Amino acid sequence: MTGRRTLRALLDETIERFDEAELSYGHGTTNALDEAAWLLLHSLGLPLTDLNPHLDDAIDATRWKAARALVDRRIETRKPAAYLLNEAWLGPHKFYVDERVIVPRSFIAELLLKPGQTRFSAPRKTGSVPASVLDLCTGSGCLAILAALAWPQAKVDAVDLSGDALEVAKINVANYKLERRVELVKSDLFGEVDGRRYDMIISNPPYVKAASMRTLPDEYRKEPTLALASGSDGLEHTRRILAEARDHLEPKGMLVVEIGHNRKALERAYPGVKFRWPATSGGKGFVFALDREHLP
Repeated sequence: MTGRRTLRALLDETIERFDEAELSYGHGTTNALDEAAWLLLHSLGLPLTDLNPHLDDAIDATRWKAARALVDRRIETRKPAAYLLNEAWLGPHKFYVDERVIVPRSFIAELLLKPGQTRFSAPRKTGSVPASVLDLCTGSGCLAILAALAWPQAKVDAVDLSGDALEVAKINVANYKLERRVELVKSDLFGEVDGRRYDMIISNPPYVKAASMRTLPDEYRKEPTLALASGSDGLEHTRRILAEARDHLEPKGMLVVEIGHNRKALERAYPGVKFRWPATSGGKGFVFALDREHLP
């Protein structure tokens, strides 16, 4: 290495290496710059919001070596940064993650972070906030936790088929001190919550179709297949949720489900159903909302 060891120099080098390695993103960042900044700031013990003020700070040999070793791991293993750092962020909220769970990146999280600003916020006809929420396919527990934070009086059940995922969710629920309000349930969708009814059901279920599963980049293949694959058209889990949700919603309850890029397939499968499509940072069409009365 010639020249002065600074964060700027290390950042430039890392971006160049990421580009050469043709990495894929989408697990908390969308490009080489943001991924490099996240890894380097974490490695150097700097706040994630403070890149620019530190660009020309000198980095000693020990910290330089440690940061480059982390970059090497990202390239060699193709693991998303979230797994290497054991953290994922949804807005200002940090969650523990490892390879037992999918990396959180749900558009539903955006809606939960501003629940009073969307039609999604509560049962539409009452205008009241939900007192009971079910999070299906909870994974790391992030959406269940955000729901509990959005509605401090609500009781939240968080369901997942994977016992490994629920162990990770348990860590996050404890980190947010929500053990009394968030109940973790091992269940294949509604199987183990039979007889329970909710004001709101939210779900970010598996929704990747079979053809897409076969072409996933290496980074996505590090995630549990159980959390991604959903049959030939990506709607296997969503169909089950739609078929069973009515029995688990209060009379004026609401169902909210994320479906990725499957809007056209969903609307073809359920013609005439009055899906509502809340706006997200990706646009409309990634998350649908249905009042109980409009369920097919």
